[in-house]
Amino acid sequence: MLELYQLEQLLAVSDCGTLSGAAKRLHLSQPALSRSMQRLEADLQVPLFIRRKNKIELNDNGRMAVDYAQKILEQTQDMVSRIQAFERSRRTILVGSCAPAPLWEIPPLLSNLYPDMTISSEMRENDVLLQKLKDNVYQLIILPYPVQEPGIACVKYGEEHLFFSLPPGHPLSASKALYMKDLNGETMLLRTRLGFWRQVTDEKMPDTRFLEQDEIAYDELLRASALPSFASDVVLRREGNMLNRINVPILDEEANVTYYCLCKSSGQNNLKGFFRAIAND
Repeated sequence: MLELYQLEQLLAVSDCGTLSGAAKRLHLSQPALSRSMQRLEADLQVPLFIRRKNKIELNDNGRMAVDYAQKILEQTQDMVSRIQAFERSRRTILVGSCAPAPLWEIPPLLSNLYPDMTISSEMRENDVLLQKLKDNVYQLIILPYPVQEPGIACVKYGEEHLFFSLPPGHPLSASKALYMKDLNGETMLLRTRLGFWRQVTDEKMPDTRFLEQDEIAYDELLRASALPSFASDVVLRREGNMLNRINVPILDEEANVTYYCLCKSSGQNNLKGFFRAIAND
């Protein structure tokens, strides 16, 4: 009966090219690895190696066995990952978001709607979020654009609009609206962990020097600094304009986004309470 560890050892021999190298990688003695490969040959009832004095190499059988071993081990790992993800999905709602703002509201809402479930969340890149939703790692994701694909349910969640947060003495503080290029090249304060917004700032303001700070340091510096920064209408609605700053709307299309909540169509019924709640907001 073939064992997975034998296939892993076979791949190590193939990668290293020698028994001694493979044994070192696997933390085995060379005689123990040699006996294991002999048992694999006996189980398959075919020779896998050409053995010469102080040298061993794969024959045609061995090379075919390596190809199958690679596929079997990949499928085994995929099986383990998918079964673990399925088990987590029965007890946990893992939310993936492209930006921080949706995570301020969605996990608390889910906690209220599903008190017996564990709610976890994280930020990742857009393409990673969608792929991991398809792989059943996430039960719910938030993207800044809609997705129309078979097997994916997509519902509009809300909007977010960026502003420049300027001190009263800034030359552009009297502007009714601005483009990102208008402040390109200046020095600005910036929060860390912005999700896809960080890519937007890099692309639209390539010459700007961003001083990135974590949330606590950022808030303290913002109160004492004359540097421009960004503000979000989501934050302004929640907290108001508590600082002596002027918030000027940003006109770039990229600075004004609509968020969408996505889940697998097969799991939409499990989240019907959530989708009903956001539809009524």
